[in-house]
Amino acid sequence: MKSILIPLITLILFSVFTAYSMMNSQESLLDFGARLMGALDTAQVVIDLYILCAMACVWMYQDNRSKGKKVTSVLPYFLLTAIFASIGPLLYLVVNTAKRYRRDAEI
Repeated sequence: MKSILIPLITLILFSVFTAYSMMNSQESLLDFGARLMGALDTAQVVIDLYILCAMACVWMYQDNRSKGKKVTSVLPYFLLTAIFASIGPLLYLVVNTAKRYRRDAEI
């Protein structure tokens, strides 16, 4: 059960922070992204983040496939990753860890 706590706490805290920051932002998410891509230093960070997001999507796809599930079951996580970056993989990790614990408890 301990292995779910860190991603769960991180997911909750980061989701609350993301919601708070979006509610208090003076610009849309698209405008914010465009502004970040407008400067070389912040563009490098954004590109680096999305390379990591792409790698996380590959991991989620391969993990899902190794469990014999259809690709459609990870599409919501891909969408969350594309929009909110780390929230998608964190949620995938929490959900699948919880499923594993539930399955192990039934045995």
